[in-house]
Parts: sequence; structure tokens; C-alpha cells
Amino acid sequence: MDSLFTEQERRRYDRQIMLPDWGIKGQKQVKEATVFIAGAGGLGSPAAIYLAVAGAGTIRICDDGEVEHSNLNRQILHMEADIDKKKVFSAQRRLQALNPYVKVEPLFDRVATDTVERLVGGAQIILDCLDNLHTRLVLNEYAVKKRLPLIHGAVHGLAGQLTFIHPPETPCLRCIFPGNPPRDTFPVVGAAPGIIGAFQALEALKHITGIGETLKGKLLIMDGETMEFSQVRVRKNPGCPVCG
Repeated sequence: MDSLFTEQERRRYDRQIMLPDWGIKGQKQVKEATVFIAGAGGLGSPAAIYLAVAGAGTIRICDDGEVEHSNLNRQILHMEADIDKKKVFSAQRRLQALNPYVKVEPLFDRVATDTVERLVGGAQIILDCLDNLHTRLVLNEYAVKKRLPLIHGAVHGLAGQLTFIHPPETPCLRCIFPGNPPRDTFPVVGAAPGIIGAFQALEALKHITGIGETLKGKLLIMDGETMEFSQVRVRKNPGCPVCG
């Protein structure tokens, strides 16, 4: 085993290193990666957990919220004892407890036009685990500007959606969602963001290691009520104000 890994790490990651296209090279790529996760809630929790246990070297997790009782049906990084505490710090504690070999950087801040560059920092990939389109579009504009891959996930009730955005190769988020829906509180069953957040982590790991195909140019739609999954082709809007 390469000296980059301890014997304990070798045993920890053994099952994924067994993958023919992953191996020690892929594990090195995962360990050397820096991932930015916007949101430590229903989507960010499972996404961060699966990236941490896979050995993602640095996880920058950003959220400006505190844990509330209404979060606990889906935000599995947080517990009853974390009520009224900052989400990013309970997230850091849980992730470090799951895997002490990864570095978790908690960022108690809001993603905005004047903060996004500082918050994303040196990350090579962005996970959009937010719950409102306005802030998602700030991330989208930054990803387009820097040509960074952006993995978008969203849920409502028992439904969810997922896509892999990588300008200029793919449409950006504004191409796919040109409107501005109002911000509101929406229903959600915890297992739905659990599934979509795990898929976001999987897409990130595929991109980092070069395994398989990501959802570039495709929107995955999950109907949790019927357990039907479908993919819709998405195309660039030539008149898009962000990437057109």
C-alpha cells in the first residue's frame, strides 16, 4: 500500500479499492480532493456522510443555520442534543467521528455573491445541497465563471431530482430552471433527501475517480411514491444570461 495511507485506512477503504477502475490510484484521487458542500441539511447530511466515509480528503461544509426540532426527520448529521447549535459544528463532529482521516472545515456563513469565492476556496467540485433557488443560482454563476463542476440536488415531499452541471460542456442551472419560484417551507420525507444526497456523493466520487458516467446533460427525476426513476435530456439555452 502506498505510504499516503495507513494500514487502518487500507482496511477502511478496502472494498472500494477492490473496484478495478478505482484501485489505489482512485483512492489517492479521493484523498487529495477538496469538496465544497453548500448546506448541512437534508441533502448535505447524506452527501457529506458518504463522502467522508469514502475518504474525501477535505470537506468544506457551509451553512448559516442552527439545528431546529423540525430538521431532525431528515438532517441526519444532527441530534436532539444539537438543538440551537450551529449546524456546521455538529456536522463537523459527526463526520470526524465517522472518519478521523478526513479534514472537515465548518463554514458558518451564507453563500452570497460577495462570499461565494471565499467559501468555495480551493474546492475542485461543488455540491448544491441548498433549499432555495436564489442561493443555488449564486453557486451556479460562480461555477460557470470558474468552470467548476456543480452537482445539483433537490427534493419535495417524496420526490427528488439530480443533475451534473459542468460549464461550458453542459447547460447551467439557469438554463434548466429559468424562473424564480417563491421561497417557502415545503414538505419532505427524510428518506427522499437521503436518496438524492447519497446520489450527489456518488456523482462526486465518479467525477473525482473518473469512473462511469455522470449525469452531464441529463436531469434524473425520482418519484418516490411510485418508485419510478426517469432521465430527461437538458439543453443549453443560447440566450441564457449566465452561460449563453
